[in-house]
Amino acid sequence: MAAEIHSRPQSSRPVLLSKVEGHQDVVSAALLIPKEDGVITASEDRTIRVWLKRDSGQYWPSIYHTMSSPCSAMAYHHDSRRIFVGQDNGAIMEFHVSEDFNKMNFVKTYPAHQNRVSAIIFCLTSEWVISTGHDKCVSWMCTRSGSMLGRHYFTSWASCLQYDYETQHAFVGDYSGQITLLKLEQNTCSVITTLKGHEGSITSLWWDPVQRLLFSGASDHSIIMWDIGGRKGRTLLLQGHHDKVQAICYIQLTRQLVSCSADGGIAVWNMDISREEAPQWLESDSCQKCEQPFFWNIKQMWDTKTLGLRQHHCRKCGQAVCGKCSTKRSSYPIMGFEFQVRVCDSCFESIKDEDRTSLATFHEGKHNIAHMSMDISRGLMVTCGSDRIVKIWDMTPVVGCSLATGFSSR
Repeated sequence: MAAEIHSRPQSSRPVLLSKVEGHQDVVSAALLIPKEDGVITASEDRTIRVWLKRDSGQYWPSIYHTMSSPCSAMAYHHDSRRIFVGQDNGAIMEFHVSEDFNKMNFVKTYPAHQNRVSAIIFCLTSEWVISTGHDKCVSWMCTRSGSMLGRHYFTSWASCLQYDYETQHAFVGDYSGQITLLKLEQNTCSVITTLKGHEGSITSLWWDPVQRLLFSGASDHSIIMWDIGGRKGRTLLLQGHHDKVQAICYIQLTRQLVSCSADGGIAVWNMDISREEAPQWLESDSCQKCEQPFFWNIKQMWDTKTLGLRQHHCRKCGQAVCGKCSTKRSSYPIMGFEFQVRVCDSCFESIKDEDRTSLATFHEGKHNIAHMSMDISRGLMVTCGSDRIVKIWDMTPVVGCSLATGFSSR
């Protein structure tokens, strides 16, 4: 990663404010408590903890609760102070936290899944708890009665979830690399569409209900922006991570996307510009530049008495080209390529130096990041992962910090 990091002035980096240590196993989720100097964490060590910042500046656990099974996912609703914890055994447990965050009462258990819970969303208006799991399903349950309202099954593990509270649409990412858009009803649901574009399992989703944009991160190291509301089917590809993208958060006020990967990479993408959509890869039996046959084109190879060539694709124009006609590599950030990628020789000539200016900043979190959460109003971010450490970051140096963007000074 280090070789690829763009050098920036020290002032434009995330500032590490605190490290929270104490868990004995992977920290699967960490959430900042709005308007409080506190963090809620859930871990594979079967504990859920609430950490409050003391006068010393250190975070100490005010609540330490042991569960029956490793904790795999968590949702927190601040206005009602309700915590929902998903477990490895498929159950979701609801707790209510006291106003001073020093006591937590058990409310009820939801038999949501037959296997590990991967994501949870709580909707107060409908009193639903919606979740995905490794039993290949999304379920929605009534929080008043604790009863199951509906389930929908997929062909692969359901790995992540986003929800539009207004329209009751759920976005479910799975291990096959597909995203399914569902319309949830009281006791049934309908499949609206499926989104296919990733070459690896979906690891994270973010829905922006204002601009109606869906962002997906995957194990193929890439992020795709899906324009759900406006230009139907329009997608933007973002490639800047060296490992699977574990978490994403779109900041609507500043039009920036924050993403974190398993190797500790933190990227901040500028989405406030007109980006170009990556082209569809074209199919051809011969190079679309020099017309030499590809190795499966037996007839042309025989007719021209030439050996077939390997097929490649130019990332800028999408044409099928041979190695000799695509000897150059270039970054092309306007299309989301922050790395050097294969381009045909004619496209390379058309790319100016200013076209190679990065449209993202890259930073090193220096720990495995499995989960990330942001408090956008304060410009704070919390990251956690398999190294059992929770880190709290001041992101205002890289995502804007003026009152005009909605951030208050800390």
